[in-house]
Amino acid sequence: MKSPLQSPISSHFRGRLPTQVRRVLPIYLLLAILILLITHTHFLTAPIRYASHYKRERRYQTPLIPIEPVIPRKIWQTWKTGPLTMDARDVDVAKTWVSKNPDYRYEVLTDANAEAYVSWHYGVHGFNRPDIVQLYKELNITIVKADLLRYLVIYAEGGVYADIDVECLRPVNRFIPTERYREEDVDMIIGIEIDEPEYREHPVLGGKCMSFCQWTFAAKPQLPVLLRLIENIQEWVHDMARRKGVKLSELELDFNEVISGTGPSAFTQAVLDQMNAQTRGRSKIEWEDFHGLVESKLVAGILVLNVEAFAAGQGHSDSGNHDSRGALIKHHYHASGWPSRHHRVNHPMYGEVEKCNWKRECVDQWDKNVAEWEQLPKEEQERRLNERPLLEKAEKVKKYGEAT
Repeated sequence: MKSPLQSPISSHFRGRLPTQVRRVLPIYLLLAILILLITHTHFLTAPIRYASHYKRERRYQTPLIPIEPVIPRKIWQTWKTGPLTMDARDVDVAKTWVSKNPDYRYEVLTDANAEAYVSWHYGVHGFNRPDIVQLYKELNITIVKADLLRYLVIYAEGGVYADIDVECLRPVNRFIPTERYREEDVDMIIGIEIDEPEYREHPVLGGKCMSFCQWTFAAKPQLPVLLRLIENIQEWVHDMARRKGVKLSELELDFNEVISGTGPSAFTQAVLDQMNAQTRGRSKIEWEDFHGLVESKLVAGILVLNVEAFAAGQGHSDSGNHDSRGALIKHHYHASGWPSRHHRVNHPMYGEVEKCNWKRECVDQWDKNVAEWEQLPKEEQERRLNERPLLEKAEKVKKYGEAT
């Protein structure tokens, strides 16, 4: 006898489907659901990630109660080896930090002991962040680990960080203009590196035309801005590995990816976001607030120095020179070999636009040449590429002849 709840349609299909199919159908459905979950994990977990972002943002906005009244008198550098085995060139530059700041503790973290440092301070003895310890251990990109390490050190202990090829021109106590600010009110000190906002729409230069310098900066320990930056990097590298379909330990990045993900652009974005978080959006803080900065500016405890302070002598951004009283450090760049190990946008005929060093006429000519190149037939492009070595040789001969 048929149940009064059984519809004619279900009875119809029930009769049409073989018994074996009906038995395995639930298994097929379960497998299909599992495949859907696996292949769309990133999409399906979006609500969880958004909730995590919201929770993190709330934590960054917590009113800052500094654990130390002033920026600690410590100077940090990181390098392949310690001071006793450095090249003479590196020792000479490093000595300037000690000689000009005799009352500061000085320490160099090396490739050999950096992992132990991170494990101690971010393991169970410290902040109990095994995820950060694991992140540092898994990364195999030297410059990314170097970027991350400086943020981890200054977040953990505070003080001044400087790249190994940065010379100290003035004592650190000159970094804060005490005639304008109280030392206790300054939580972090940064300087402008690149101030060329007119290039913001440029396809190659746009992502790095406005940035704060991170080859030297100073901060009190455990500032939200540095935790924000560290966690941003953590999320970003995992996302890049997922997009490229590789393990984190196998991740490779090009030049622009490094700059935007862990370098100056990432540093700059975290600073601006934290400024806005701590001022609670009373007025949105953007790069324009620091463009053409003549005097230092204190925003939400972050002291921004003008471009001459940390980035003099670049030949762009109106950065001045190292002979001025406003120049506090000098970056020698001799340890900055990482760009050569990471692919840049390099046109086969016209090379890298970065070599223009932000000069308008040169950038415009590069853009014009590239645009015209795209309109050429492939055969003509190949012909010009074949002629390029001869043209370069002729240019060298001409240049040598003019020099003599």
